[in-house]
Amino acid sequence: MQQTTTRPVGGPRSTVSHQGDLPLLDRWFGVSRRGSSLKTEILAGIATFLAGMYIIVVNPAILSDAGIPFASALSATVLISFMSSLAMGLYARNPILVAPGMGMNALFTYTLVMGAGLSWEVALGCVFWSGVLFATLALFNVRRAVIEAIPLSLRYAITCGIGLFITFIGLKNAGFIVGSDATLVSLGTIDASLVTFFLGLVATAIFVILRFNGALIMGIALTTLLAAPMGRVWGDEVMVAWNGLAAWPDFGAVLKVDIIGALKVAYLPFIFVMLFTNFFDALSCFMALSESADLKDEEGNPRNLKRSMTVDAFASMIAAPLGTSAAQTFIESGAGVAQGGRTGLVAVVIAILFLPFLFLSPLLSLVPGIATAPALVLVGLFMMTPISKIDWNHFDQAFPAFLAIILMPLTYSITLGIAFGFMSFVLIKALTGKVREIKPAMWVTAALAVLMLLTTQ
Repeated sequence: MQQTTTRPVGGPRSTVSHQGDLPLLDRWFGVSRRGSSLKTEILAGIATFLAGMYIIVVNPAILSDAGIPFASALSATVLISFMSSLAMGLYARNPILVAPGMGMNALFTYTLVMGAGLSWEVALGCVFWSGVLFATLALFNVRRAVIEAIPLSLRYAITCGIGLFITFIGLKNAGFIVGSDATLVSLGTIDASLVTFFLGLVATAIFVILRFNGALIMGIALTTLLAAPMGRVWGDEVMVAWNGLAAWPDFGAVLKVDIIGALKVAYLPFIFVMLFTNFFDALSCFMALSESADLKDEEGNPRNLKRSMTVDAFASMIAAPLGTSAAQTFIESGAGVAQGGRTGLVAVVIAILFLPFLFLSPLLSLVPGIATAPALVLVGLFMMTPISKIDWNHFDQAFPAFLAIILMPLTYSITLGIAFGFMSFVLIKALTGKVREIKPAMWVTAALAVLMLLTTQ
């Protein structure tokens, strides 16, 4: 990896010159000024793409459970990833991948559609309105007020709870966990499918441990290969069937969003939960990347934060008309940062790499559910990282956080986990004489949680 140079915050600009850099790109993105080079930025873009490209397969697989055709969801996934990553590179000029987020797609499919009974068109409408609210927050730069209102313990808990929920979905999709009248859930039948999933899961974990670029997509590909003989050499069901290599993109879900139908009082809590989850995921990602790569401005804040949040809000808003759940920043962007990527050129490279997959829906439809399941399980593991930051020694913080974490997988609802976490926080603080610790936004959130419970039961 080429060595890079950085300059201290507020210090003089670097005068490093890199032969072979295109002058126009260098001037627009400030490649030399950031101590990087054209080659480094391109390689960083490839690294981030490999780390996050699993979403091309996993997102359509999850959205298809909500009723959106796989090919339509794949086209929407590629389009929003291309457009929003390009905007992140050209407008915010940060080396960050933006694509449909894990957690947001689970919330969309398993809570709104399968849980609350919304049609996928109305659920897309909820995605749209959450994006509008996100854009409003970004426009008026009110992130500080929102951040201070939600306790850290609940922010960490929500990320962990969503991680457990996604892991549970992966295990269920693989048949590793099945329903049981006696014990609610139980281990599935040990057959060729289950063994294939487990081998794929262990292999994917090894790829991650060995720090291979694209470890999750490698795991998906390997598990698909392991599943190919099923129904032919062993097992009763054919898991992998050839449907062709390429086809024209399917835009069947474009503009199917029901914007008016989503404007019901009963749906406001869903819209708020989407807004809350996306907003804090984006902010957390920007903060983490700015620290790890020194992507800060002269005041020590994340570089171009307002513009980056605006791009994230824009991505959430246009995702719905394209036919997918909300897009958000990907923490996998750290893969490119680790390669030395420092400018928006990284995001532009990522965007371009997504485009060919518009035409590969027949090939990608080869991937069976048991092949995407290992990626879901491990994404859940990655999202459990903040659990160590929760203050478990203070019960008034630990109890609401615990409820939020445990209720998401057990109720099969991200929304219910967040609702009970927020309500319990407000009640505990109010009934233990700590009303002053409850910010106005928390009162509003708790009220929305109560409203949701009254209108959806």
